[in-house]
Amino acid sequence: MIYTPYMQPPVQSGESLFPYCPRPDNQWHLNWKALQQQFSWLQAMDGVPQYPAYHAEGDVLIHTHMVADALVQHEQWRSLPVDERQQLFAAALLHDVGKPACTKIESDGMISSRGHARRGEFLSRRILWTGKELTNPVPFAQREYIARLVRLHGLPLQFLNRSNPEKAVIEASQNVRLDHLALLAEADVRGRICADQAELLERVELFRLLCQEQQCYTAPRAFASDYSRFVYLHSTQGYPDYKAYDDTDFEVVLLSGLPGVGKDYWLRHHYASWPTISLDAIRKELKVTALDDQGHVVQLARERAREYMRQKQSFVWNATNTTRLLRQQLIDFFISYKARTHIVYLNAPYDVILKRNGERSTSIPVAVIDKLLDKLEVPDVTEAHQVEWINNH
Repeated sequence: MIYTPYMQPPVQSGESLFPYCPRPDNQWHLNWKALQQQFSWLQAMDGVPQYPAYHAEGDVLIHTHMVADALVQHEQWRSLPVDERQQLFAAALLHDVGKPACTKIESDGMISSRGHARRGEFLSRRILWTGKELTNPVPFAQREYIARLVRLHGLPLQFLNRSNPEKAVIEASQNVRLDHLALLAEADVRGRICADQAELLERVELFRLLCQEQQCYTAPRAFASDYSRFVYLHSTQGYPDYKAYDDTDFEVVLLSGLPGVGKDYWLRHHYASWPTISLDAIRKELKVTALDDQGHVVQLARERAREYMRQKQSFVWNATNTTRLLRQQLIDFFISYKARTHIVYLNAPYDVILKRNGERSTSIPVAVIDKLLDKLEVPDVTEAHQVEWINNH
């Protein structure tokens, strides 16, 4: 059983997801010195510049300290259950973790950090998954929730710039609670010194109002069916209340997960009777490795998929599929034949993945696994008709 962000197992009494999260029994004390000493990724923010017009408070480390303090002082945060407090606290500390790698001083003197939210998601996932500098790795559901908060933390300030703000918040609501996201954004604004702070806070309030209007402020926006959700999110125009007619004829299961996570083993126990297109098997057939050019491998896999789809035959596509773009290309390919798409993402602890990989007859270099992890985008519910997350320990 795996939990989505909206079905997380409760944190046990005394259990800590993230160290030094302020608690009521210590008067909500923020031990910033201890945090900075423990985490190298916080130390890396020291001296990273920000454009003074937007961040007159100083560098990224100063800003992050102020954001964490603003969050901890907020009564809404203090009133949350302990696990929600810890996840938001972690997201506040990590929200700009991508800035050291993304910050550039432009030729005109402007300081930019384009792409830092996306980079921050990747870094947060690695930090929380491997458990480096933490007491323990953070469990899957909470890890992904924090990583998605980091990825989306700018949305409450940017949603009005989207071509379809309503759709933007509805889509985001499928991954995080937007009241949590708004609280994080408010702390982000209060944790800076800028001339337009009042305007930014007003924008966060407008975000809250839009989310409430779209019925997705404290829960994901509901749809008539999974198919209706997919049609709405994958159409340029549409209405979230529309009940779409499901005209799919067969199903394609698309596996996703790092090498060594146990995809083949899981398949044998759950889809043994289904035809499977395995990129690993095709590589053996063509006598190429995972490090060689994959053009012929993918071409042959697609040809075999077409044969199944022309016959309306359900099948499994077994590969790592670690990026959203790659999965989207495959999903588009499958739905062009009226397939119902079902992504199954398999997760395992980082050390278990390395152990299993080492036991394989054709193990993959750890550096390759780490490279995949650094760019891994865990599938979310918006990508396919159905998405499952499996803890394959």
